[in-house]
Amino acid sequence: MFFDIGAGEIFGLAILGMILLGPERLPKAAVEAAQWIKKIRALATSATAELRENLGPGFENLQPQDLHPKTFVKKQLGDLLDETPAPKAPRPTAKIDPEII
Repeated sequence: MFFDIGAGEIFGLAILGMILLGPERLPKAAVEAAQWIKKIRALATSATAELRENLGPGFENLQPQDLHPKTFVKKQLGDLLDETPAPKAPRPTAKIDPEII
């Protein structure tokens, strides 16, 4: 879920809202909260679009999570930061000469 909130937390927040706001004002508060979330999402979307536009060509596929420093460095340096170890050479097997036995 969004912000890593599970069903138990949502249920607890609903009960807390019923206690603090009361059943009369809770639906109105929920509608207002939904409107605020919608406005914040629209603001974030427009900010991302404006950032893509201002950065110019080559950044059409820019995602907000790409701006995290660790992700950005890994993406830019690519193979240099590859954490997979190089494959090991096969171990030679001992061969016994049948004439010695």
